[in-house]
Amino acid sequence: MTPSISQSSAKPATKADLQGGRSNPFLLMPITLFFALLSIAVIRTPSLMTASGIGAAVIVVTPLILATYTLMASTISGRGTVDLSVGPLIGFINVTLVQLHGAGLLENPIAVFLYCMAVGAVYQLIFALIVIYVRVQPIIVSLSGYLALSGINLVILPRPGGMAPPFMAEWGYGTSIFSPVLIILIVATVAWLLFTATAFYTHLRLMGSDERAAYTSGVPITVVRIGAHLISGCFAGLASICFTALISSGDPSQGTTYTLIAVTALVLGGASLAGGRGGVFGSALGALNLYMITYVLSTFNFGAVQSFVTNLAYGAILVISLLLTLLIPVIQRHIRNFSPLLYFVALSVVVLGVILHATFDYASLGAAPASMPGPMDLQTAMVGPLEIAVLSPETIALRQEAAPIIFFVILLVSIAVFLRLAIGQSSRTSLGPAVAVVVAALVLGGAWVMHESAMSTKTEAVN
Repeated sequence: MTPSISQSSAKPATKADLQGGRSNPFLLMPITLFFALLSIAVIRTPSLMTASGIGAAVIVVTPLILATYTLMASTISGRGTVDLSVGPLIGFINVTLVQLHGAGLLENPIAVFLYCMAVGAVYQLIFALIVIYVRVQPIIVSLSGYLALSGINLVILPRPGGMAPPFMAEWGYGTSIFSPVLIILIVATVAWLLFTATAFYTHLRLMGSDERAAYTSGVPITVVRIGAHLISGCFAGLASICFTALISSGDPSQGTTYTLIAVTALVLGGASLAGGRGGVFGSALGALNLYMITYVLSTFNFGAVQSFVTNLAYGAILVISLLLTLLIPVIQRHIRNFSPLLYFVALSVVVLGVILHATFDYASLGAAPASMPGPMDLQTAMVGPLEIAVLSPETIALRQEAAPIIFFVILLVSIAVFLRLAIGQSSRTSLGPAVAVVVAALVLGGAWVMHESAMSTKTEAVN
């Protein structure tokens, strides 16, 4: 009788609660906040939508996104496993990497990647073994690791210094959109999406939702928990590589700040700290929202209290987001099949108009003509609008620049509607992969358009 009860209790966790695409109202708040902050940021500083502006944002936000992925894997496993040591762990890998490179031991990029991911995996393995076999609460283990690693980092490198490996020298420039850091982020995101298609991921979500029901259903609890921590360790290694590329040196204290903002980004992205709920799309949005908050506030001058205002904004937005989650049951009653994909696409089209408005050079429209026209001919004034006018070179160039953007928006909306209708009629109930594909297409397509525009501008300037 017990297995049947457990299986019935596990059904909501594997079907309704665990689906990440077609009806996930927890993504309503992060999506809305992201586009609101993006609109404000573009209006305040239109240079954000240039190749260098987006490139700099990618370099800065990637370590935070990967740190949030690190927390997500272990948090989904349940038991309130919020790894508070994620920041010092990134700092530990950073300072040891710099010191070993200074000693001439780590020069090869493959060796650097393997070292960083191995160190993160070993630490998380020790974390998991203490929780499982010593039976210490995860919050106690994570807090102990936070304090221990913070002290060890200062012993290894008392002050910021050292040099990153030479192959990372150009990674942190942020002058172009496409960079090795962006490739690392894309590969890590795709790897997580592929992981969500495995049975191991289903067991992980089930265990995080109800560990007792998962155990009685035959899920290997110990193996799943250890595997979740190993995955977190690999993401921590990737985050430390991007962090090292960002600062191009070693810093024993800067990494600790990632703990607070990574936990905030995880909650802001709709994940549950109790376990069982979390997704790569929401986590990435949560990290992007925190970056956008900092970016928007930096456009204002608060004087000596600038950092305090930023921390206040972090806390206020997090509390407001948690309070708004209380309205989710009401939203679910009125919006039965909320689609984050269509909502994201709809807002992206609106914000695209805001971006075009903020970046368009309206001053050129009001420029005085080279020579004043003479008296107007009445017949020409009445017949001229009916004739096909010859387009000026400026109009042709403007149409050529706008054509890829218009085509991309139409294609994006068409794909979103098609996937919505096609998957809605099939037996699959999750739109998670579809969301990931469309978001990736949006990012890469927009980056390609801006890259081509920048290259054409440079070519015209040279000519």
